[in-house]
Amino acid sequence: MPRANRYFMPGYVWHITHRCHKQEFLLKFAQTRQRYIHWLYQDRKRFGVEILNYAITS
Repeated sequence: MPRANRYFMPGYVWHITHRCHKQEFLLKFAQTRQRYIHWLYQDRKRFGVEILNYAITS
């Protein structure tokens, strides 16, 4: 069953997480991590959000 859509409320702080399928770590190479961070900050501008912090863990 799909989850319900999220509602975006300006000014709120959100804690967003992502877990890979089968608990695989897909960002094990430095170049892949840098690309992910680039996309994160690129989409920040696209969606008009502010990133307070991020963490990449295995």
